[in-house]
Amino acid sequence: MTWYEDLQKIELHVHLEGAIPHEALFDLVQKYGGDPSIPDVAALAKRFEYKDFPQFIEAWSWKNQFLREYEDFTHIAELTARDMAEQNIRYAEVFFSPSLFNQYGLDVQELAYAVRKGLSRVPEIEIALIADLVRDYGPESEMTTLKALNEVKDCGVIGIGMGGSEHEYPPEPFELLYREARNMGFRTNAHAGEASGTQSVWGAINQLRVDRIGHGTRVHEDPELLDYIAENEIPIELCPMSNVRTGAVNSIREHPIRKYYEHGLIISVNTDDPKMFNTTLAEEYRLLVQKCGFSRREICEIILLGIRSSWLPEEKKNSLVKKFEQELSWQRIMG
Repeated sequence: MTWYEDLQKIELHVHLEGAIPHEALFDLVQKYGGDPSIPDVAALAKRFEYKDFPQFIEAWSWKNQFLREYEDFTHIAELTARDMAEQNIRYAEVFFSPSLFNQYGLDVQELAYAVRKGLSRVPEIEIALIADLVRDYGPESEMTTLKALNEVKDCGVIGIGMGGSEHEYPPEPFELLYREARNMGFRTNAHAGEASGTQSVWGAINQLRVDRIGHGTRVHEDPELLDYIAENEIPIELCPMSNVRTGAVNSIREHPIRKYYEHGLIISVNTDDPKMFNTTLAEEYRLLVQKCGFSRREICEIILLGIRSSWLPEEKKNSLVKKFEQELSWQRIMG
């Protein structure tokens, strides 16, 4: 194994529906009648190439039509967890998007249990769930989803996020939804500063009062915002190769992650939709070292920052930090 693969890792921003191994997704395509444009797995991989964010959203929606039964989610949850465990990911907080599948008659609560059933088959990795609400559906519709989720916390749903078409749906109308989520005890995240500008991040902070920001790729465009996030220790879940693949940044060298790190922001490195962006955490780390000037020691420090910004209970978080600090010793850092 390479040094990057051998590292013990955590991940805080990865979508279950975007992490399905290609072979498993191809089988699902066949299960539901096939697609003439996807004759084999290689064609499926080719399907996941995009020139911009709207084209990615189109591919995301296309893929979802092949997830129609609870057993599909149990299956992909198990395979995704197994894939992550094989990558030496010890802990992950994984998004799933229950309201997207109402069209197939899937109940929010039963879907959450179906996902947990699959995850529980892979005890080598601990995975908490974050329900990714869809801004395109509006706050009233997603309030119904939130109320249903409040009754299935026992299957490890610890927080909510908000994805979808950020460039078309600003965060402010969801203020009440997020207030209710906090009252229910959920931690909160929102995709912001990915497909829209810094005003989206300000809205997520001031109106939604999020615990963490997903992506935040454009935060650097507003020096005041950059300082505010640093001073208030608001963690940002960065997804470098995702941003390159969707055109949010032109290249990995132009990604603002180095600036964020040097500015003292609490950051984590994540894959977002790894099988739709042809990436892994090991590959993300390798590119940061080779293209963005990070040292191996700094990669290890970012991993520890990620643990500290996780939503683990404090006792478990501190225990995991100590365990990782031992494993990421100087001798190990030097490889």
